[in-house]
Amino acid sequence: MRKTLTLSLAAVAAIAAASAAFAQEAPKREPRPPMTRADVEQRTTESFARMDVNKDGVLNQADRDAREKSAFDRIDSNHDGSISPEEFAARGDERREARQAQAEPGQRSGPRMGRRGPGGPGAMGMGLARNADTDGDGSVTQAEFASAALTRFDTADTNKDGTLSREERRAQRGDRGGHREHRRPPEAG
Repeated sequence: MRKTLTLSLAAVAAIAAASAAFAQEAPKREPRPPMTRADVEQRTTESFARMDVNKDGVLNQADRDAREKSAFDRIDSNHDGSISPEEFAARGDERREARQAQAEPGQRSGPRMGRRGPGGPGAMGMGLARNADTDGDGSVTQAEFASAALTRFDTADTNKDGTLSREERRAQRGDRGGHREHRRPPEAG
């Protein structure tokens, strides 16, 4: 009985300590600086180059297949053509460690923190590329990709000053419905 009471009190104390730590206010993030049209052009060029795995100047199924094969090969550490439960678990551990190493002090580092889509941090993922296929041929050229990004920028730039303010970004995120960015708490300001 005495042992049960001691263990119960220890559990309550541990829960109380964890609750107090959880309840502490997280440090406020610095607001992102305004984004210019030139910033979008640069990011679009970099994203396209990263996504165009075979460097043929278009984003298509061949690039998606190459990315999938590369991801598989990274996980298949013994290169036997299959992923064992151990290899799968090791990849998860590596990803967690990498996220924690990249996280700034006080910043959350959950499963999707810092990601902006399939391309990883800062990438304009295949969603934009898929929407950029204006001629419907299943491939996206760099010109189509850039045009889609700049059209989106121009739509969000409501005062047409060539810069997206924090307010314009918030309005743009609101237009995306259930997208992860929409659920982000408002930036301090």
